[in-house]
Amino acid sequence: MRNFKSRLFVLVSAVGLAVPALVSTATAQSAGQPQSAEERRKMMADTQLLRDFIHYINIESREVAAGMGRRLLELNLKPTQFVDLVEKSGEEARFNEAIFRAMRIAEIEPVAAELVKLFDRGKLERVRDPQEIAKNIQLLKGNMGQKFWGRSRLIAAGEYALPQLLEALSDRADTHLQAEAQGLLIDLGQQSIIPLCTALSGLDPVVQEQVANILGLIGYRTSLPFLSEVLTTTKSAPVRVAVERAISRIGAAGISNDPSDLFRELGEGYYAQRPELTSFPGEANQILWSFNPGFGLAPTSIRTEVYHEAMAMRMAEKSLTLRPAGNDRALSLWLASNFRREIQSPAEYENPAYPKSRRDAMFYAVNAGARYNQDVLARAIDARDTQLARRAIAAIEQTAGGAGLWSASTDRRPLIEALRYPNRRVQYEAALSLGRAQPQQTFAGAERVVPILASAIRDAGARYAVVIAGEKELGAAMRRTIERAGYTVLPVGAQLSDVAEPISEAPGIDLIVTNLSMVRTDSLIAEARATPKLAATPVLSVLNAQDAIELGRKYERDPLVAVRQSGIDESQMTAAAAQLVESASGGPISREEAREYSARCLAVLRDLSLSTSPVFNVGDAALALIAALPESAGAVRLDIAEVLSRIDQNRAQVAIADAAFNTEGDERVAMLGKVADSAKRFGNRLENRQVQRAMELAARGADREATAAAALVGSLNLPNSNLVPLILNQGQGEPVKQAGR
Repeated sequence: MRNFKSRLFVLVSAVGLAVPALVSTATAQSAGQPQSAEERRKMMADTQLLRDFIHYINIESREVAAGMGRRLLELNLKPTQFVDLVEKSGEEARFNEAIFRAMRIAEIEPVAAELVKLFDRGKLERVRDPQEIAKNIQLLKGNMGQKFWGRSRLIAAGEYALPQLLEALSDRADTHLQAEAQGLLIDLGQQSIIPLCTALSGLDPVVQEQVANILGLIGYRTSLPFLSEVLTTTKSAPVRVAVERAISRIGAAGISNDPSDLFRELGEGYYAQRPELTSFPGEANQILWSFNPGFGLAPTSIRTEVYHEAMAMRMAEKSLTLRPAGNDRALSLWLASNFRREIQSPAEYENPAYPKSRRDAMFYAVNAGARYNQDVLARAIDARDTQLARRAIAAIEQTAGGAGLWSASTDRRPLIEALRYPNRRVQYEAALSLGRAQPQQTFAGAERVVPILASAIRDAGARYAVVIAGEKELGAAMRRTIERAGYTVLPVGAQLSDVAEPISEAPGIDLIVTNLSMVRTDSLIAEARATPKLAATPVLSVLNAQDAIELGRKYERDPLVAVRQSGIDESQMTAAAAQLVESASGGPISREEAREYSARCLAVLRDLSLSTSPVFNVGDAALALIAALPESAGAVRLDIAEVLSRIDQNRAQVAIADAAFNTEGDERVAMLGKVADSAKRFGNRLENRQVQRAMELAARGADREATAAAALVGSLNLPNSNLVPLILNQGQGEPVKQAGR
């Protein structure tokens, strides 16, 4: 089954393009017919295939209709060619009716959806073609019918018509066309704003006045930064009057009159991806506009994934240009947008707004300093943007020290807040940053740093999931699927409160999977977002088709929610979960990444133990380190023992000794040295059984082990009565031989 977005797109598109379909028919009727006999034969065959597709839908021969639809797709027609086929066949009305019927038939729906998307793309490509736009602008000077068709097509073209409409508006030799263009620009509304605003400051005063009037009549606040900038720079009295009138019409009460602030606020709107700032929702590309007085408006296509970040950066740059100093919020907006540009950019995509010749986002972040990156981190925490939070912490770690570890331009302490952020990567990296800096003054939250570092040594790679289902059988099946994907799944519940205790005991929850009604799912998502430990946990919801469409529409812009229709198989659910977790947090922690976190955290704990930090108590890591000791080996085990040897707790010394006695050879020698180091610092904390074992090893061990054991015994400051048997036993019995020696 296709996901709800495809279904919704098809239904909306088929209705939304009804007028352009009629408009384009006139073009199709006047278009030339195939010239060669071969072309005519192909056209006839393709037309018959289309008619057969429609016929078999109407008689509900489902398998045959689906097969005909697949054959139409296999023609590999370009979108505009498919539109030509439908229109020239004379079957457009029947095609539209049949498609609506097919969308309600499960066996035909997938292929019908693909055909309608192909048809819609063709309609859009045709109406947005610059040559078609030029013809349609000329129709504005014709009779009533021609004006109607021309306006309809230009409105369908939207922003794509702006360069030529602005030219028409500037053509003083044709006042009739000027008036028509002005009226159409107003009717285009939101689609006119950014292109006109982009051009505004570079236009001559006469056209500036016209554009200001148009923007005022459209009435969107998006125009205010650009109008305010012109108001502060223009020397033309008519332009000033027009701009003031436009601002008054839009309504600027209670809004800053500083263009720098207005540009930053608009940038925040783009950063938040406000719907009114997205010209082509649901499309793969948006338009970036530039203006040159000699060439006019120029559109550049940009992927939707990075469009809002490009515009947020552009607005922040404008704000910083107008007020370079004391503009902290604009700078942090630019830094955050640049990080998000990197995060969201498709692989190998060449971003026209940010060429590869520019340095990466981290370069600018570390140059800005810790204070501004703290602001970026605060923004990420508020938005539950895990990947942005990690980038900000990485920048802070490279630049911060002392109070810079927690100072921001506000009274918040974002890096300390990150210790409680509901994602273990963010917690680990925040704790690593604070631990490496070794602050000399304590702070609220300092007590969380060492336990977080210690937890990464054993559990960094563990993945935990929660399954919430209305039916036990469904819940059990979903649990098995998620477990096979590598997650430890907590007991299945019918609601979050059923699993509150297991959630509280888990180190973190990486995924929630639900199979509930739409209302209950919506309520569960709200509950999760209000629960500190789950606030950034991605939710995969599986619902029936209608509920999936409605809930999907609500959470379409939420990167932490994915909606799928009931009936998906195990592989589809696994893929959906992987895709969701990847986009929400960068994917699960891999084994290699877990090993890296473990090594980094252990290194910081070791450094803290060596420095005798006045802020962090390494003893808080004792239990986790003791648990990790028997599970580790080699250099890692020695590093753990090194940290434990500096912890003033009986159990720490006991654990190192047990580990030493349970190994052999060079590792035993090294481990015995760690026990001796602990004894030198804190005295004898060993149990009697361990003292006896050390003495036996000193008496009967191989030379190097015996010497190491003897050194340990010496460090314990035992009574002489314990040493005499060692002396008297010298030469009696053979030393214990080690394997392989």
